[in-house]
Amino acid sequence: MSKLRKSARGRDCTVRIVGICNFNPETTVLAHLGGGGMGRKKHDIHGAFCCSSCHSAIDGAIKTGFTKEYLELAHHQGVERTQDMWLEDGLITVKQ
Repeated sequence: MSKLRKSARGRDCTVRIVGICNFNPETTVLAHLGGGGMGRKKHDIHGAFCCSSCHSAIDGAIKTGFTKEYLELAHHQGVERTQDMWLEDGLITVKQ
């Protein structure tokens, strides 16, 4: 398991879908953006800290009433928040 995946343990959800998020850090995993195909994941840099409820919503396992576009936007915003946290924690760096 990569250091980025491990860093999701115990963290707050960064996806935060309104009315869906369970705000339980014990259920948080690294949720990858789509596009890798069934059973294939994009690189971990394209993941967000995501609680089990938000993860079920973005994967389509539960009906939310939100559009696919809204759920994708929430996921992308979560990726940005997660990357900011990784930068602060020194898990990723940006070449200057």
